[in-house]
Amino acid sequence: MSDLGRVVVLAGGLSHEREVSLRSGRQVTEALRAAGCDVDLLDTDAGLVPTLLGDRPAAVFPTLHGAAGEDGAVRDVLELMKIPYVGARPAACRLAFVKPVAKDAVAAAGVATPAFVTLPHTTFRDLGAGRLLDLIVERLGLPLFVKPAQGGSALGASTVRTSAELPEAMVSCYAYGDTALIERFIEGTEVAVSVVDTGSGPVALPPVEIVPRHGVYDYPARYTPGETEFFVPARLAPDVEDAVRRLAVEAHNRLDLRDLSRTDLIVDGSGRPWFLEVNVAPGRTQTSLFPQATRGAGADLGVLCRDLLQNAMIRLRSS
Repeated sequence: MSDLGRVVVLAGGLSHEREVSLRSGRQVTEALRAAGCDVDLLDTDAGLVPTLLGDRPAAVFPTLHGAAGEDGAVRDVLELMKIPYVGARPAACRLAFVKPVAKDAVAAAGVATPAFVTLPHTTFRDLGAGRLLDLIVERLGLPLFVKPAQGGSALGASTVRTSAELPEAMVSCYAYGDTALIERFIEGTEVAVSVVDTGSGPVALPPVEIVPRHGVYDYPARYTPGETEFFVPARLAPDVEDAVRRLAVEAHNRLDLRDLSRTDLIVDGSGRPWFLEVNVAPGRTQTSLFPQATRGAGADLGVLCRDLLQNAMIRLRSS
């Protein structure tokens, strides 16, 4: 048995990504137990704070996705209780969770990211949707990619190849968020690069190449076994692989993240990587990208999670 003491994995919550979070939580819990840890899996509900205060864990591993889980709110609560936890601090979560803000911050460091505009639902409704969409196409061109400015798992996201497809894409997007991010669609190879830091500085794990069976990495393609083919490491030229690893570490550092993150990007036909977004709580389901990258690095997920928890405990003691 690990000498960490009892640790807690947080999962669930009330976001659109609740089911994914529960699956991530179960996977991390099983991996930690296999690594010798005493671990409990807790849902994030009204009983959470009394439970944590009544029986304080040695550390917490959040596997929450979507609002509250990735916007820093739950981490604010953990800091109020002075319980060590794995992952970025609340301020960094708030920066990374809002995709347009994260894109601006990373672009300021010289990282390429597709041109984009954001459009709140109220603006879309009040200022004349038709003309606004015409202006977006005139400025950004086609094809486009539309997604909520916050959230993940490709919920509300769609590719737009003709002007006629844009209104429906906007409606779908607004079903999952109040603000849409519309960016130029970059044709190329979809790649995800996870970054971990167990105390010696951030290191990029092998990039994962994503090849959806039906051409779109949507919710079913992400979480249904067999719907997507993955290549670890990604089938990239050595210099391009080095570039995507550097980009992921640069995004991690620029956004002041810690412990772990996952950067999603596209490598275009010329080999240039384009930053799309960063995830402060990457999924850890059986089909998720972070566990695949961990295996690709020859590491064990449970041991890595245990090391991250131990590092969080050391960090709090030395603060």
